[in-house]
Amino acid sequence: MAGLLGQRDELLRLVEGAFPDVRIAVRGNEVTVEGTGPDGGASAERVASLFHELIILLESGQGLDAVQLHRTIDMMRDDVRPSEVLTSELLRSSRGRAVRPKTGGQKAYADAISRNIVTFGIGPAGTGKSYLAVALAVQALQARQVSRIILTRPAVEAGERLGFLPGDMLAKVDPYLRPLYDALHDLLEAEGAQRLIDKGAVEVAPLAFMRGRTLNNSFIILDEAQNTSPEQMKMFLTRLGFNSRMVVTGDITQVDLPREQDSGLVVVSDILESVEGIDFVRFGEEDVVRHKLVRRIVAAYSEHQQRMAPELRPRKRA
Repeated sequence: MAGLLGQRDELLRLVEGAFPDVRIAVRGNEVTVEGTGPDGGASAERVASLFHELIILLESGQGLDAVQLHRTIDMMRDDVRPSEVLTSELLRSSRGRAVRPKTGGQKAYADAISRNIVTFGIGPAGTGKSYLAVALAVQALQARQVSRIILTRPAVEAGERLGFLPGDMLAKVDPYLRPLYDALHDLLEAEGAQRLIDKGAVEVAPLAFMRGRTLNNSFIILDEAQNTSPEQMKMFLTRLGFNSRMVVTGDITQVDLPREQDSGLVVVSDILESVEGIDFVRFGEEDVVRHKLVRRIVAAYSEHQQRMAPELRPRKRA
C-alpha cells in the first residue's frame, strides 16, 4: 500500500487531483472508489482500473513516482493499458538496465518498427524517437537479424554558422552525429560501441555519403530528417536493400533549412502515407519523457504557433 499510495499518500493525492469527480477512501488494505458528479460512474470505473494497473506494475518490480503516475493516468485516458506498455522490454543495456517504452506513443512506435520495413517517427523533442530507434537497432544486431547498423543525419547547422572545422572528414561531421553516438554509448558503453564501429558492425556517416549505395542486411536510421530536402529524402529511401529496415526520425517544428526550401520530411508524408510496408507514427507532447518542463515548453510553442496570423506562420508543415 505504501508503494501504491506513496509517502504520506502523495500519489493518492495526485489521483484525486486528476479525477475531481471521484471520491477515494482508503481503509487498511482496501481502496473504495465512488463517483460524485454526473459522469462520476465512468470516472470511478476508470480510477478502479487505474489502481489495478498500478498494482500490476508494482508486482512486476517497477517503482511508482509522480512522473510515472502522470504517464499512467494519461495512458488510461487514452484507453491504453499501462501494464502492457511499461512492462514490455525492448533491450537490456550493457549496464543491465532495461530499455522499455514509457508512453503509449513509444510503444506504438516500437511495434511499428517491428512490423514495417520503413517507419517514420515524427514528433517534438524529448519523445525518444532517436533513442528507441537505436535501441531496436542494437537489439536486431544482437539477435543477428541484421549484420550492421547505419546511423546517418544531414549535416545542417542549427541556426548558427560553425565555419570550417579542423580534422579529416569524420572529424568534421562528428559534431552533427554526436546525438547518435550518445545513444549508442548509453546502450553499449563507449568501449562496446567503439568495438562495433572498428569492426564495421556500426557505421556512422553523414547523409551525403549515402548516394550511390545499396544497403543490404542493415538497420538504417536517418535522424533529424526535417533538415533533408525532398531530393535527399528520395535518395535515402531508395538506398533500401534486401533484409534491411529503415527508421526515419524528425521534428517538423525544428526545420533549419532556408525558408524558401521545403523539408523532405513534410513532403514525404503526403507521398508515402498509403504505401504498404511504410508506417508513420506521430508523437504528441504527452509523449515527452524528458524533464517535465520540456513538455510545457513544447505545449507553449504549439499554442503560440496556433495564435500566429497565417501570414506570419512558417512555411507549410505536416
